[in-house]
Amino acid sequence: SETDTPTLGKRNIPTHELYAEPRATQKILDDASINIESWLSGKISEYFARKEATAFVSGTGVSQPRGILSYSAGTTWGTIQQIASGTSSVVYADKLLEMFYSLKDAYTPNATWLMNRLIALQVRQLKDSTGQYLWVPGLSAGNPDTLLSRPVAWAADMPVAASNSLSIALGDFKKAYQIVDRIGIRTLRDPFTAKPFVKFYTTKRVGGDVINFEAIKLMKLGA
Repeated sequence: SETDTPTLGKRNIPTHELYAEPRATQKILDDASINIESWLSGKISEYFARKEATAFVSGTGVSQPRGILSYSAGTTWGTIQQIASGTSSVVYADKLLEMFYSLKDAYTPNATWLMNRLIALQVRQLKDSTGQYLWVPGLSAGNPDTLLSRPVAWAADMPVAASNSLSIALGDFKKAYQIVDRIGIRTLRDPFTAKPFVKFYTTKRVGGDVINFEAIKLMKLGA
């Protein structure tokens, strides 16, 4: 007989536009010892990347991608489970263990911890009952630091320790979060409308949203 299994559906992830319009005079474009146009392009790319990173973590979904921290707490579809740390300023080793084992087996092998550097400083000092540090530094190039055997990534956009802050995330982010890029970065070179300046109208369309809510866990610093 027909089995009662999950059904396929369509997930709509809208894209939102980032733009910048720097300008430079034709004279400096002609006379500079470096390629000004290429330099501007690099700076814009860096700026766009920072804005995207912020949105993927804390974006509201309004005129920007929706971030992993924007969902309410829960264990049903459309919510992300939050593990309470027990205090608004301290991370305990037992709570990290609870968070780790709350993640299903299917997502553990590819899971990564995500936290701010200031939170990482606190976590690095945690020890088990035998006095061994939970945090194991990567000892060679290309090997990341690990926490409870899973790699750690630093994200400046994750919150620092504060009351009710969601300061630590753990998940298989490849399965949990989908980024949608449209075309890439496009630049329209306009030498006509602001002479003697040349304008570089630069745009990028990007979207992002959680598509698998059980593949992420968050720690809430609070009782």
